[in-house]
Amino acid sequence: MAKLVSLADGVAELVRDGDTVALEGFTHLIPFAAGHEIIRQRRRELTLVRMTPDVIYDQLIGAGCARRLVFSWGGNPGVGSLHRFRDAVQNSWPVPLELEEHSHAGMANRYVAGASGLPFAVLRGYTGTDLPRHTTNIRPIDCPFTGETLTAVPALRPDVTVVHAQRADRAGNVQMWGITGVQKEAVLAAERSLVTVEEIVDELDPVPGQVILPGWAVTAVAHVPDGAHPSYTQGYSVRDNDFYRAWDAISRERASFQDWIARHVLDAEVPA
Repeated sequence: MAKLVSLADGVAELVRDGDTVALEGFTHLIPFAAGHEIIRQRRRELTLVRMTPDVIYDQLIGAGCARRLVFSWGGNPGVGSLHRFRDAVQNSWPVPLELEEHSHAGMANRYVAGASGLPFAVLRGYTGTDLPRHTTNIRPIDCPFTGETLTAVPALRPDVTVVHAQRADRAGNVQMWGITGVQKEAVLAAERSLVTVEEIVDELDPVPGQVILPGWAVTAVAHVPDGAHPSYTQGYSVRDNDFYRAWDAISRERASFQDWIARHVLDAEVPA
C-alpha cells in the first residue's frame, strides 16, 4: 500500500542523485511542485525522461539537476524555445546535457514495454527519419512471422516516476481524469513512484474517463494542492497562460533565470 508523505519527505526518500527520473503529464497534471522540490533538494546527475519536456524540465536543466535528457519533443508550448535547455546543449551551461531523442510513439511504446515487464517494444515508427542515425537505442528488427522490417526500442524503466493527479484515498489509491497521457504506464514501469494530488479523500467517487492507480502500484502519495501550476488540473484549476508567456523572457538570460529560481523555488514555502 502506498504511504502518505509530505512532498519534501517523498522527494528525499525516492529521488536520488544519478537516478533516471520521469516527470510525466500531458497539457495538464504536470508535476511542477515536485520538480521544484527536486531543485530545492539539489539533486544532481539525473537522467530526465519525458515525452514532452517543457517549462519544468527547462527549470530542472537550468538548475543543474540533469546530465541527460530522454525525450520526444521539447519546447515552451504555444510560445517557443526552452532557453535553458538550449543553453545546456549549445554551451554546456550550467553542465553539459546529453540527448537521446525519440518519436512520441517510440516513447509511449517504451513505457508500455517497461510497464509490461518486456525488454523492448516493436513498432513501425521511425521509418524515413534520421533518428536511428543519431539515437543508438533505435534498432531495426525483422518480424519472425512476415519478414517485415520493423523498429525496436528498449523498455523504459525509470528509477522513479513522478506524476500529479486529482485525488487519492487514504489507502494510496490514486484517481486521475482528463488528458492522462502516459502517466499510468510511467508509474507501472518505474521501480519507485511519487504521486502528488490535489486532495486526499475517504472514498474515490467514480468520474467518467477516470484512470485508477491502485495503492499497491504506487510507492508514496503527497498532498500538494495546485501542484501542477502553471499547468492545470482538470476540475481544480486552469492553465496559467500568462506564466508560460512570461517564462520566455525570464529564461532567456542566465541571470534572470537564476534570480527567478532563487525567489520562486529555492526560497519558496514548501508544502507541508
